[in-house]
Amino acid sequence: MTQDRTILVAGTWDTKNDELGYMADVIRAQGGRVLTMDVSVLGDPAQPTDISKHQVAEAAGSSIAAAIAAEDENVAMQIMAQGSARIAARLQAEGAIHGVVVLGGTMGTDLALDLCSALPLGVPKYVVSTVSFSPMIPPERLPADIQMILWAGGLYGLNSICKASLSQAAGAVLGAARAVEPPRRDRPLIGMTSFGKTVLRYMVDLKPALESRGFEVAVFHATGMGGRAFESLAAEGAFAAVLDFAPQEVGNHLFGSAISAGPDRLTAAGARGLPQAVSIGCYDLIDLVGWNPLPDRFAANPSHAHNRLLSSVVLDGPQRRMVARAVMEKLAPAKGETVFLLPLEGGNEWDRAEGPLHDAEGLAAFLDEVRRSCPPNVRLIEIPAHINDPAFSETALAIVDGWIAAGLLPRP
Repeated sequence: MTQDRTILVAGTWDTKNDELGYMADVIRAQGGRVLTMDVSVLGDPAQPTDISKHQVAEAAGSSIAAAIAAEDENVAMQIMAQGSARIAARLQAEGAIHGVVVLGGTMGTDLALDLCSALPLGVPKYVVSTVSFSPMIPPERLPADIQMILWAGGLYGLNSICKASLSQAAGAVLGAARAVEPPRRDRPLIGMTSFGKTVLRYMVDLKPALESRGFEVAVFHATGMGGRAFESLAAEGAFAAVLDFAPQEVGNHLFGSAISAGPDRLTAAGARGLPQAVSIGCYDLIDLVGWNPLPDRFAANPSHAHNRLLSSVVLDGPQRRMVARAVMEKLAPAKGETVFLLPLEGGNEWDRAEGPLHDAEGLAAFLDEVRRSCPPNVRLIEIPAHINDPAFSETALAIVDGWIAAGLLPRP
């Protein structure tokens, strides 16, 4: 059994000493190691933790005295959230921890989201919370690979009900730390966005073609969390280039859908200076939570129930113009080579001339607004084809080959 995996166990040890200590004991009993972190403010743990609350506050450039003096629990906990995130990131970078489990109610969960977001994809992150899966938690605050379990029946003290959750979390984070295969960095990685083959198919041809050139290709499902993962990896420099052909989450966020990757979607690659090619996959649709009533603002729009989880609203011409402007505003600050591929015959399979959701006037309005709004730093390439036609994939490959020839992409 692997003995060298160390798990950071974090929480308010002044009020949750028994619960946190129980999880630490379960991890040790399974052969793992534990590093404890106290993020409480007012009280003290029964026994000293490996990382004290004073160290956490100091890592945030503050102190426990300042947190108490604020006389505001939200301000105090944000100090602790910032400090715990910085310490966790440093410990992980040093190889001192291999996973983290955080326990809390709403206060602890708020902190846990910051702490887990400071750790890269591939580091196991478990949150035991009284509000797991709650709509209080905005999608943009969820790290791409976070795991949550409801802290059932355990708000005050240990019992057999809450031990079931606590022991599962402890075993899961240790098992994940032992089993995880972290992302490799042996080939240049290209990030791509798409939806399933029902509506978008370019990845079927592009992925093997790019792999034959020596690249690794990761395709992200652009349904909120997929876009969030895509942006976070772009921000950390994991990609050599991106082919962001399905930026529909920009429109989702613009129109208030819960299926959102947050306000920063379509910005990380540009801020990093990565070469990026962007296109219009599902530009005409806004995805909504399927089991919620259709918002009044979309009462006149055609809609399509994809399944019981997801419904799509078809945007009209003025709404499509809003999406085009939002996309171009996000690309305007890009520091690196930015290309916008504009397929003139539609942006998803349902949007073909003979498709069930085709709107010729809506498509024309979108194309016109893209041309009007395209900033000078973005190279606009119009393709007289549909996004799922071979001509689109061939153009995308030619762009990548040009980046290689120009030295913007490493030769694998």
